[in-house]
Amino acid sequence: MRPRVFITQPVAKSATERLRAVADVTWNPDPLHICTKDELIAAAGRSDVLFCLLHDRVDRDTIAASPGLKVIATMTVTPADVDVAEATRRRLPVTVVPGALLDDATADLAWALLLAVARRVAEGDRLVRAGTVPGSQSCYLEGGGVSGKVLGIVGMGGVGRAAARRARGFAMRVLYYDPRRLAAQEERELGLTWVPFGQLLAESDFVSIHARLTPESRHLFGSRELAQMKPGAYLVNTARGPIVDERALIETLEAGRIAGAGLDVYENEPHIPAALAKLPNVVLSPHTGSAVRELREAMANVAVDNILAVLEGRRAPNCYNPEIYQ
Repeated sequence: MRPRVFITQPVAKSATERLRAVADVTWNPDPLHICTKDELIAAAGRSDVLFCLLHDRVDRDTIAASPGLKVIATMTVTPADVDVAEATRRRLPVTVVPGALLDDATADLAWALLLAVARRVAEGDRLVRAGTVPGSQSCYLEGGGVSGKVLGIVGMGGVGRAAARRARGFAMRVLYYDPRRLAAQEERELGLTWVPFGQLLAESDFVSIHARLTPESRHLFGSRELAQMKPGAYLVNTARGPIVDERALIETLEAGRIAGAGLDVYENEPHIPAALAKLPNVVLSPHTGSAVRELREAMANVAVDNILAVLEGRRAPNCYNPEIYQ
């Protein structure tokens, strides 16, 4: 009997066609619908392969209800919503995609949000669509400048490096904070200056978060840290939502203690607080750092590579819990 694969939302056609050549494939056809827990349990329970996306919560109950499951293949870099411990206990591989694939696309989006919130692009778009076109040289939509300002990057992994390279085109001074400091030569090549976290907050006109979510980085940005930022500064987060205390950010923005924020990630995705959505000085995007057509196709095909390896009895090339093979 052919293996059975369930895909939780539509992915690239080239990926599904590869799977259909060797397996019976079904999927949720609605790109706006995130499978409920009951739907996921039902689908996984009759499948050999669960191909899931960012917001799918594959918990212990879902795994327990799927005795025939051979692999949980995610299209994420970190399977934050998969109970990896339970999967590992059952010697069930959980696979991911390499983070380096997403570096440039995520850095591009960080810059899009930075520019949009500073130059009030989203506000202007809403005004024009509503029929209001203020005098183009009035003070109505004045925002913050970008060129020649100070950019502070928190987290200097692949995305942080890509963001730093883009700052050169804006003649920015780039500070960075990471517990692991780069080699001096790499700092020189990227035009970076390492500073303590508090100094970065105090001196940066823009703070862009590119850190990994760890127990130590959860709520790294709370009321105290946000209060250390310049009054006219902007916060950009394309990393992970829980790095920022969302309630503290809302209070800071409502009080006008910083100028604005550009956010692609949220603390309790896909839920976004109504208070955050109401703020005019915030630009929001729905976790679309990897939403580039050719990149998403590559990611889907990496997930298929992982699935095919497992179905063929090989070790998955991008296994998040490799201890199952010991």
